[in-house]
Amino acid sequence: MKKLYCLFIVAICLSDLILAQTGTLRGTVEDSTSGEALPYATILVEGTKIGISTDINGNFTLPSIPANKDLKVIISYVGYLSKIIYINLKPGKITQQNILLVPARLQLQEIEAVGKRISKEKETDLGLQRMTVKELELLPKGVETDIMRSLQLLPGVKSSGDVSARYYVRGGGSDQNLVLLNGVSVYNPFHAMGLFSVIDPEMINVVELYKGGYTAEYGERLSSILNLVTKNGNRNRFTGSANLSMLTLKGSVEGPIPNGSFIVTGRKSLFNDVLKKFTNYKDAPFNFYDLSFKANYATKDEKTLSKISVFGFNSNDKLLQESQTKEDFKWSNNLYGATWFQAWESPLYSEMTVSYSGFDAEVFPKLSQALGRKNKVEDITLRMDFTYVYDSRDELKVGYYVKSFTSDYYFENLRNIKTTITDKGANISAYGKYRLLRFDAFIADAGLRFNAAPLAENNNTRIEPRINTKINISPLLSLKLAWGIYSQEMVTLSDDNDIISLFEPWIIIPSYLTAPSAIHYVAGADVNLSEKLSLNIETYYKKMKNITELNYDKVNSDDPDLLAASGESYGWEFLLQYLDPRMMASVGYSLSWAYKQSADGWLYYPRYDSRHSVSVLLSYNFGNNWNAGATWTLNTGQPFTQIEGFYDKLYFDNLYTMWFIFENYQPYTILADRNLGRLPYYHRLDLSLTKKFSIAFTDMSLSVNVINVYDRKNLFYLEKGTGKRVNMLPFLPTASLRIDL
Repeated sequence: MKKLYCLFIVAICLSDLILAQTGTLRGTVEDSTSGEALPYATILVEGTKIGISTDINGNFTLPSIPANKDLKVIISYVGYLSKIIYINLKPGKITQQNILLVPARLQLQEIEAVGKRISKEKETDLGLQRMTVKELELLPKGVETDIMRSLQLLPGVKSSGDVSARYYVRGGGSDQNLVLLNGVSVYNPFHAMGLFSVIDPEMINVVELYKGGYTAEYGERLSSILNLVTKNGNRNRFTGSANLSMLTLKGSVEGPIPNGSFIVTGRKSLFNDVLKKFTNYKDAPFNFYDLSFKANYATKDEKTLSKISVFGFNSNDKLLQESQTKEDFKWSNNLYGATWFQAWESPLYSEMTVSYSGFDAEVFPKLSQALGRKNKVEDITLRMDFTYVYDSRDELKVGYYVKSFTSDYYFENLRNIKTTITDKGANISAYGKYRLLRFDAFIADAGLRFNAAPLAENNNTRIEPRINTKINISPLLSLKLAWGIYSQEMVTLSDDNDIISLFEPWIIIPSYLTAPSAIHYVAGADVNLSEKLSLNIETYYKKMKNITELNYDKVNSDDPDLLAASGESYGWEFLLQYLDPRMMASVGYSLSWAYKQSADGWLYYPRYDSRHSVSVLLSYNFGNNWNAGATWTLNTGQPFTQIEGFYDKLYFDNLYTMWFIFENYQPYTILADRNLGRLPYYHRLDLSLTKKFSIAFTDMSLSVNVINVYDRKNLFYLEKGTGKRVNMLPFLPTASLRIDL
């Protein structure tokens, strides 16, 4: 043991001596035409295994590069011409470089595939799916491109039907998914009763979805993290765009400001007839819009880099019925924030974000039998992160955040008694993690999250350890393992069995319940079958405790609204991807199980449980600005509660008329045990064809899309009162036109 210890000390000393003869390359990679950041661009030092990818904001730090040598560095990115720069670093010094890439006509460069493989050897994130806007544009759009609908094509992501953008990840409920816009929580990310996302792809630069096993910097939810970063805007010239589809009219304006840029986007619903096909409601008068803006300021010199961003987002939905016997709905999101990013003279990054996120929803009963309800959420958050990059390429990241959360929930009961419940609290959390990157064969990300002052009174999960590891067995095969503990202190009063949910109020976990928690176990393998073909395999097991469910037996006003349940899910996921200069193709398959156990011990399948799921995607560039795409999806039937029969039930609405006993009989549905039935198989084919062309000073893009090409009659649900069959989307051709100035 003494000899081994001495050898270890000698190895450390030699490594420090070697690192003293190296330098660090740091900078950003951006689009040469607009100055937009390019996330996940690859930086590769030729003749070495030294390589890295830019982060979600286009920044990179590449230490341990041999100093006092003339070296060639290759920078590449999908859809851009690769660039070569020559460097000669000084030992122990940081050299800062701003790199601009020129867009290319072809979709993929060969050198990009090589560099991406080398940089991925340093990644440990299991369950992470990344999508750039360019990749989203290649998918069939349906009526129009929607981020959350595109996520449903990924293995492990489920939907309750093709008329909903709501998604469920690896057996978790919809409120267990955290949606972040520039690092700020979005509490209701859906338009038109959950049919479409409020996040317009026109404003987004990159999408990251963590399906499980996420590292210590993320918290607040049990199942997934959806991280969305908006565009910065064109730094070189003023531009604008307009997009008309059969659903919305969209527009954007962007351009330079002193030492920075700005972008403003907007979207407005247009045609209710198309929306009615999505909902099967023939008289639903939907009306929605969303607006976003972002302004950026940056200072650059040879030693430091500062970036300041101010951003905002607003969305508004209305469902106003002409009939006084039908209730109205309104809901909105308001989000504002500012971020300061600083790269210091040492290999240290810091980022601070101050933000406000508000959500308002209200039900107006009018003369209907609905009950008045209202929910108002206010979230003020301060977040600070620090990242230090060692010469050994290891990274240390620490941070904290302080959240002030208020939820007002107003409702009235059957006796028209009005009640307002106000929840207030503050959460103070801190985290730290260490990324071991110095070895090529073994990579690790170990961290700890500490809930110093939780929102919920009964949060037993104060410490949340996380670990992700990766073993690079060969250039062709890598193995990954992840484990972590997670907690959640805010939930919605919603039922995942609802076909379409209109009102989902957010509350802090009440004091009579313990905050939900989950443990994730994840394992996976990355197989590089060739330079163009790769296979990702993952298996997971998730155990959830104290998850909330509605109290279906609530009778008295003092009965609890929520009960504590438990759940578990497990399964396998496979994703085969092919990337070619002209073609992108993938086949995804998942085999999964999800269970819930209610407070009374009843074990059942949640509505989003589906045993088999297949998705096939294909996009092909024919050249001459023609592009075609196809997606085919297949899912086994989801659970539903069967109807066993009906009987006439007497309702005592008016005891002061002699005719009440004859007039007040109405059919009452008798239901079988919960979710024992299964819907038929679901499958659907969508096609798209896009042509880009120029007229005068404008660039145009015309897309023709066909939803459900062979008009599959996919069952959505059976009406409880009548047993009538309601299907999902029929054969539906659509078109959209985009104009760029």
